Amino acid sequence: MTDPFVQVTDPCVHCGFCLPTCASYRVLGTEMDSPRGRIHALKAIQREELKLDSDVAAHFETCLGCYASVSACPSGVRYDKLIDAIRPKLNGPELRSPGERMLRKLLFSLLPYPGRLRAALAPLRGYPGSQLQKLFKASGLNYILGSELKAMEELLPPLSEDCFQDKWPVINPAIGTKRGRVGLVLGCVQRVFDPDVNVATIQVLTANGFEVVIPREQGCCGAATHHQGETALTEALASDLMDTFERVIGEKKEAGIEPLDAVLVAASGCGHTMKQYGSILNNQKRGQVFSAAVFDVHEYLNQQGLSEEFVRQLKPLQLNKESTSITFHDACHMLHGQQIKSAPRELLKHIPNVVLREPLDAGVCCGSAGIYNIMRPEEANQLGQMKAEDLSKTRPDWVASANIGCTLQIRKHLKDQQPAPVLHPMQLLNQSYRCQRVPAINKI
Repeated sequence: MTDPFVQVTDPCVHCGFCLPTCASYRVLGTEMDSPRGRIHALKAIQREELKLDSDVAAHFETCLGCYASVSACPSGVRYDKLIDAIRPKLNGPELRSPGERMLRKLLFSLLPYPGRLRAALAPLRGYPGSQLQKLFKASGLNYILGSELKAMEELLPPLSEDCFQDKWPVINPAIGTKRGRVGLVLGCVQRVFDPDVNVATIQVLTANGFEVVIPREQGCCGAATHHQGETALTEALASDLMDTFERVIGEKKEAGIEPLDAVLVAASGCGHTMKQYGSILNNQKRGQVFSAAVFDVHEYLNQQGLSEEFVRQLKPLQLNKESTSITFHDACHMLHGQQIKSAPRELLKHIPNVVLREPLDAGVCCGSAGIYNIMRPEEANQLGQMKAEDLSKTRPDWVASANIGCTLQIRKHLKDQQPAPVLHPMQLLNQSYRCQRVPAINKI
C-alpha cells in the first residue's frame, strides 16, 4: 500500500523555489524551518531514519500553514495536504510542554464559542485602547503576562456594545429587485472582535438585491481547530454549523420559501475551511454538498456583479481629494488557499477615485495564521513588522484586509509605521455606498 505522505512528497525536487515565499524561513533562516526541509524530514521519518520527537516536531510547529509554497512550487507539490496531514500527529502530549497544552486547551475552549468568548471579554470592555492599557504597556508590566498572554493582550481591539450581541434577524430582506437568497456565516472571532464587518457585508448584499439568511445560534466553522490538527473538534464544529443552516432551510422549505443559492463568508480563513468540509468529514456526501455551496463574499459578488443602482450610488471615500489609495492585503487562505485574487480588487475599483496599490511581498504571510501569533509571538512579531513596512511603503490612505486574523495583526504593527486604517473591503464598499466618511486613523 502506497503511503499518502510519499504521494505528496515524491514530486519535490528540492529546487528551493519555495524558500523566498516561506514566512518561517524568512525569519528563522534554517532549512528545517522551510517547506523543503520539512518534506526532507518527513521522508526521513517515513524511512524510519528520523524520529518525530519534540525537537523535530518543533520545526513543523514553526510552519504558519500559509500555503505560499503551493503557489510557488513548479513541481506541483501539495504542501498544503502534507502539513494538514502532519498537524494531528503534532498533538501528541509528549511533543509539547504542559504550558503549551494548557494554553491551547484554553484557546480552543474559547475561540470557537462566541458566547464563552464574550463572557471572558466582558470584564475588559473598557480596557483595549484605553489610557490604562497604554500605561500598562509603558510601565513594562505587560511582560509579567508572559509572551503568549502578552501577545493576546496586544491584539485586543476596542470592544463596543456590538461586540457582545448578534442583533440580526434570521431573514434580512433584499432592497429593490430580489436577485437571490444567500446564507451568511458570521464567524466566531469576527463577530466579536470586528462586528462592523458583518454589518457592512449584510448591508452591501441586501443593497445589491440579495436576501440574507442568518441562522440563530450558528457557531464556529472549525477553521481555527482545523489549522491546528484538532480533528475531532473540527468535525464536530463543522457538523453543528451545517445542522444550523439545514434547520433554517428546512423550516423555510415547509413555509414554501426557496432554499439558499449559496452560503457566504466574509473571513477568508473560514471560507477556506468550509470549502474542505467534504474531505474534513471523510468525503461524506453531506459535507461535499455543503462545501459546493460555499463562496467567499467577494468571489460571489464579483461573479453575480454589483447592481447598477448600487454602483450608481457609490461616492468617493474622501470628498476633498482627487484620489484615494487603497492597498490590498492578500490573506493567505484567500490567495494561496482559495486562489482568489482579482475578485476583491474588481469590487473595490467600483468606488470612485480609488487607486489600488500593491505591496512588494503581497504573497508573504503577515504572521497571524490562526493562533500562530499567540503561540509563537516572536516569529509572528517579526513577520508583522515586515508586513507593516511593506504596506507602509505604498503610502496608503487605507489598507483592505478580508480576514479578521490578518486585520488584527496588521493593525497592531501598522500603527508603528503609518497610522492608516485597516478595513474589510465590504466596509469600504458600504461606506462609499452610504456616503460615510471613513475614520482617519485606527482606534488602537
